[in-house]
Amino acid sequence: MDRLGNLPPVKWALLHPRIAAWIVLSLGMVILLAIEARDVGLEAGQWIALIVATVGVAGLCIWIVSWEDVDDNAPVDPIDTGEISAVKIDDTATNTNTDS
Repeated sequence: MDRLGNLPPVKWALLHPRIAAWIVLSLGMVILLAIEARDVGLEAGQWIALIVATVGVAGLCIWIVSWEDVDDNAPVDPIDTGEISAVKIDDTATNTNTDS
């Protein structure tokens, strides 16, 4: 299994996981599109438009899925997560000077 990581395409995919996922998902979606729409009678321009739209949708899917990518080791600010709420203390309200 260690030798698999030495293959150039696998190395590239490990360095660029989102682009690699986009390519794989796009290929799968375009293949399914071609299988399902082969008997519809589309013209060349329509095929090109469908393929471009399909690749774009695959890219959007990978982008949306990547929103969940969070580094577990990254420091998290407790105020940003809502665990601690920032409270502003007004110093003038606590001043009870009665020098009348």
